[in-house]
Order: sequence, then C-alpha cells, then structure tokens
Amino acid sequence: MTGQEPIKLTPAEAKRLEAFRKRYREEAREKIEKRVAYYHPLTGGNYISITIRDQKSRWGSCSSRGTLSFNYRLLFAPPAVLDYVVVHELCHLTHMDHSKNFWDKVASVMPDYKTHRQWLKDHGQELSPEQHMKKLGIPLTL
Repeated sequence: MTGQEPIKLTPAEAKRLEAFRKRYREEAREKIEKRVAYYHPLTGGNYISITIRDQKSRWGSCSSRGTLSFNYRLLFAPPAVLDYVVVHELCHLTHMDHSKNFWDKVASVMPDYKTHRQWLKDHGQELSPEQHMKKLGIPLTL
C-alpha cells in the first residue's frame, strides 16, 4: 500500500491484526449504515441491502438489484470523504451510470464532491488498518 516491504507477523500477531480488522469492519458497517440513512432521503431510489467488504480496487458499488457495497477502509478516511462515497453510490440507485445527470445529482447533494473525490485518489492507498493503528500508536508487532 505504501510501497514498503510487508511486515512479517507471527501467528499471534496475525491473529491480533485480524481481530482489529474484524472490529474495524463492524465499526464501518455501523457508521456507513448511519450515513446511508442520512443521505438516502436526499438521493432517492431504493436499495435492498448494504454490504461491507475489503475491496482492493473499489471504494463502493451499487448493483442493479439495489445492493450497496462499501469498502470498510473508508472508516479511516475523513468523514466528508466517506460521505462522498455514500452519496456517490446512493445516486447510482437512480442513475446507473456516470452520465451528466448522475454527476448533477451528486453535486445537488454534495456541491464540493470533487474535492473529496480527489482526496480519495491522492490518499486512498493510505487507508488501511495498519496505517490507522500506526497513527494511534498501536504496534503491529508485539
């Protein structure tokens, strides 16, 4: 993610890191569900479910059947960036493309979305449990 050599973890350390990841996924679900509930009345459309994943190349997606999927790593992004991804995916419920109408809908809810979109392009690779733990002073190795 940051171009550094991966840290070799003992089995106990790997288990501990997986426990952190699980907790972060749970926390991401809680936060994202709240943000979806907040923005959904502003965007319209209908969704069936929300899934939280560890996606390598996507921050979110919206299926044609109405399943919203989000990358749990958004938990580590600034709140406005997470909100941008939520708004982006919710707008796909009414516009399943990236047409002018889609972007106009995004802008109607979040006029400064381009700033958050750019932040994600510039800093998305930094959003990881390892980087988050490092910022909090939680060591990966014991």
